[in-house]
Amino acid sequence: MSFFLGEDEPTGRGDPPLISQGGGPGAAVAIVDADQAVRSRLAMQIGDFAVPVASIDALRERLTGVPLVAVLGPSCAAPEGVIAAEKLIADRPEVGAILIAPELSTELFRQALRAGIRDVLPAPVDTAQLSEAVRRVVETLSSSRVPAPTGFVEPAGELGHVITVFSTKGGAGKSVIAANLAVVLARRSERPVVLVDADLQFGDIAVMLKLAPQHTIVDAVGSIDRLDASLLQNLLVKHEPSGVFVLPAPLEPAFADQIGADEMVRIVEMLRTFSDFIVVDTPAYFNDVVLGLIEVSNDVLLVAGMDIPNIKNVKIGLQTLRLLNTPMSKLRLVLNRANSKVKLDVGEVERTLQVKADCLIPSDVVVPQSVNKGAPVVLDAPKSGVARSIEQLADLFTTDVKKKRR
Repeated sequence: MSFFLGEDEPTGRGDPPLISQGGGPGAAVAIVDADQAVRSRLAMQIGDFAVPVASIDALRERLTGVPLVAVLGPSCAAPEGVIAAEKLIADRPEVGAILIAPELSTELFRQALRAGIRDVLPAPVDTAQLSEAVRRVVETLSSSRVPAPTGFVEPAGELGHVITVFSTKGGAGKSVIAANLAVVLARRSERPVVLVDADLQFGDIAVMLKLAPQHTIVDAVGSIDRLDASLLQNLLVKHEPSGVFVLPAPLEPAFADQIGADEMVRIVEMLRTFSDFIVVDTPAYFNDVVLGLIEVSNDVLLVAGMDIPNIKNVKIGLQTLRLLNTPMSKLRLVLNRANSKVKLDVGEVERTLQVKADCLIPSDVVVPQSVNKGAPVVLDAPKSGVARSIEQLADLFTTDVKKKRR
């Protein structure tokens, strides 16, 4: 069976029910907007199997219980349209909605997520972007449950391993280490690996990986009351060359004040339900968010550069963590640029910090070159000493996790 497609566009009452996709992407697709021209244009972008419907109320009358993607046009972006969509989604779990908004704003996106809308796209929408959004929603739809999108597996009993990368001084290289470690772990893992940019004011992960994210941590926090694995997965952006999934930092520093430790910890705990590893990049100072992440982490990488101010700050950081009763067993010292000729010996640094270094990463021009290209050094220069050191760093975690699971 297929959709009813007649000469005249369906208007609501008395129209045939929406039954199947009619050769479409695997679920019924309906275009909802008050403007007939908008409906026709969106239907052409999606394909002949998409059925135009004049309103959300008209759509409700034609539902039959099969999975359906409702593409809500710009006329539905008004507050009353979002409310109507929320009621529809609450009553009919087989419906997954995408909203096309004339103007994107944080407030509208937050309202849409709270309403249960799966994605928000700007108008006019690109055909490829719209098709990809429909495909993602189709893959999450089921009449009885919501499975994970492509690239994910169903939540398993084994929780993911959380690695927080921290430094007490900026410029130590923690973001580079976090990004490259996540890439290596993603290549070795069966389940997804997620890289979280928790430097909420000045996070650089998206820039370093040349990503243009539509969603950030702000969107996850904005829907924290109804956050589940499916919604969180839809907020992640995939770094295609490596397969790493990224939850980017806010695009503006002002948003950092809206995000507390409880929300960040809840997001990380949710990520653990469907990921093998969660690598968290943090700012170079202690705050409630950083301390909360350290507490829930399995391992904490403490990154130090080979200069006196850096070593001094790391020593103070270690003393602070000891005062906070952080188990020293989960701290791992990483000395970055460890081969630099700066009249500092690795052994001397270890004696000063009273901690043995778990990983020595050499100084190499390939690091700034790869950062400027937007390509992780382990992909851009896989035979370099830096790449080999990060592979050895990843060995520490993959070996430990395998032992624990056995």
